[in-house]
Amino acid sequence: MVFKKLLGALGVGGPSVDTVLQPDPALPGGRLSGEVRLRGGGTDVTVEQISLLLVARVEVEGHDEEHDSTVVLERFTVGGGFRLAEDAEHTVPFTVTLPWETPVTQLNGQPLGPVLGIRTELEVAGARDKGDLDALVVGPLPAQEAILEAFGQLGYGFKSADLELGHIRGTGQRLPCYQEIEIVPPAGQAHAVNEIEVTFLAAPDGLEVVIEADKRAGLFSEGHDTVHRFTTSHHAVPQADRNAEVDAWLQQVIGAHASHAAPYPYAQGGHHHDDHHHRSGPGTGAVVAGVAAGAAVGVVGGMVAAEVIDEIGDAFEGDDEGEGGEEE
Repeated sequence: MVFKKLLGALGVGGPSVDTVLQPDPALPGGRLSGEVRLRGGGTDVTVEQISLLLVARVEVEGHDEEHDSTVVLERFTVGGGFRLAEDAEHTVPFTVTLPWETPVTQLNGQPLGPVLGIRTELEVAGARDKGDLDALVVGPLPAQEAILEAFGQLGYGFKSADLELGHIRGTGQRLPCYQEIEIVPPAGQAHAVNEIEVTFLAAPDGLEVVIEADKRAGLFSEGHDTVHRFTTSHHAVPQADRNAEVDAWLQQVIGAHASHAAPYPYAQGGHHHDDHHHRSGPGTGAVVAGVAAGAAVGVVGGMVAAEVIDEIGDAFEGDDEGEGGEEE
């Protein structure tokens, strides 16, 4: 058994930990299973608590520039209250339920760009130590995948995806950050809109879909953003019906004369993002949801999915002390 990280804050000769997650991608609102494997150090210790932290790399917009930070999205207590003998091995199995708004990191086996991880934290003799960090792969819910498939079948292409710190007003958002999936319009819509940003806010009873259109400037008007909120069901429906649903949303968001018109008064929303900014990342231009099957849609150009996973741990290095939202 190989342990990835010694618990340095507990001193030389302290216990070590290795957390193993289920091999299959998790789902928003779904269960995540695995086990925490401990090995005792040079002395007997009492493990008071074992916690798993769901962490994410998010973009934070400052006064002068934007930067990345690590945010704790959820904390789970999975064990504790036992004696770990010198050099002994102890395994703690766990099953936890992820938040419904957990960002999607993978689509059709390809990384989208957002970086999530599970950080294992041990509390021994009053000292808290951040141990193992494991990459977490999250796939889309069926409704999310069907909606992205609809965008693809309507001719839209994937550009990039990221996580942004802040809340979208007028929604039921619970996490401290939200995911934006940026897609570009087909040629027939290029005159009206630069790009579409889609945010999914899932809940047990349905799915909120926030769509923002970055409209082009017309001859006598300035470009502007329009934000609309729609709701849909988790229930499976024929893909043709999903396509029609998404097409109707787009008609409201873009409008017949998007280069000149203000947001339509009959739209369901109109809520603007808090602390919102646009990011024009280096997307591959691949069509959403496998319409161009086999094409890499990760925002890290030229990297295959396995290499992205290998680098995930490094993305969090050096930011251990800067994790926001950690304390309960």
